[in-house]
Amino acid sequence: MTVIACIDDLKRLHRKRAPKMFYDYAESGSYTEQTFRDNTTDFEKIRLRQKVAVDMSNRSVAGTMIGQPVAMPVALAPVGMTGMQSADGEIKAARAAEAFGVPFTLSTMSICSIEDVAAHTSKPFWFQLYVMRDEEFVDNIIARAKAAGCSALVLTLDLQILGQRHKDLKNGLTAPPRLTLPNIVNMTTKPAWCMGMLGTRRRSFGNIVGHAKGVGDLSSLTSWTNEQFDPQLDWGKIARLREKWGGKMILKGILDADDARRAADFGADAIIVSNHGGRQLDGALSSIRILPSIVAAVKGQTEIWLDSGIRSGQDILKALAMGADATMIGRSYIYGLGAMGQAGVTTALEILKKELDITMALCGERDVAALGRHNLLVPKDFEGDWA
Repeated sequence: MTVIACIDDLKRLHRKRAPKMFYDYAESGSYTEQTFRDNTTDFEKIRLRQKVAVDMSNRSVAGTMIGQPVAMPVALAPVGMTGMQSADGEIKAARAAEAFGVPFTLSTMSICSIEDVAAHTSKPFWFQLYVMRDEEFVDNIIARAKAAGCSALVLTLDLQILGQRHKDLKNGLTAPPRLTLPNIVNMTTKPAWCMGMLGTRRRSFGNIVGHAKGVGDLSSLTSWTNEQFDPQLDWGKIARLREKWGGKMILKGILDADDARRAADFGADAIIVSNHGGRQLDGALSSIRILPSIVAAVKGQTEIWLDSGIRSGQDILKALAMGADATMIGRSYIYGLGAMGQAGVTTALEILKKELDITMALCGERDVAALGRHNLLVPKDFEGDWA
């Protein structure tokens, strides 16, 4: 039996068990992938301060996110096409998150629909919205999320225009995959994945097909999606969406202190410091490197969460000690899902929690709420001296 000791072990299994186009979809960035790489390597530049001869008993990594109790300050980030990593993937991930005690966020571009996930879970989840040109579709999907009992709206701000991911172009990425010879040959080496997909009816974008005007097949879906991301999204439209939603709103894709101030003034319940996992503006700073300036700008005015680059419990601790109130993970749980389905998501969460707990203890702390810069050794030039 394969021993799963860390997130990288799940990543290796994911690569073996999922078709190439869907593994590549998860494990890629835009253009040169510089920001994609920096998201993880910049965490390595931060060191931890070990403390000894302190009481390490009765530790707790529990916390809250927008008032919701969480087993650890981690939420599952929205990831498109999660249901292509494993059959019914969004349902599996949501159920794993619910059982573990952390929030799950469903993407607009999910395979399982809002209604599918709501029917297979017992607690509210969050819904992530991409703003489309079709205002009627946007209003309807917000209404559907409200009807399903979603407890927060995560509004993604950094995908008004789609960044190019070379691997997706070369693989001819679609959901479901087109039955080309290379795809067929590759899928024959993934028998468990194929059996799972044969056993489900959920193989395309469940929130869009049958809900957007004129979208009834793969061809019409592709053309609709390519035309629909709204390049005119601004604060006026965000205000309209907040009024339409009427509940807790989280703004995702903040990577600048001025934008963070604007979001805080706007009244966001939380902001997510994120560069979309390095999948949008290649050459942007990593999330962890930009975090200190955003903490300095708006700490205490809104919750600050960090997304992009987290692959370990040590990374979570570093983000919290650098001033984040919580974190979000994407690839770390997707690796688990692609490797082992729902059990793999649970395994990923267990790994991260155990690493966070042990690292926190060795840093001399018993509660994540006590973490701070005193637990870290940060290079003096970490934030950079940019002209």
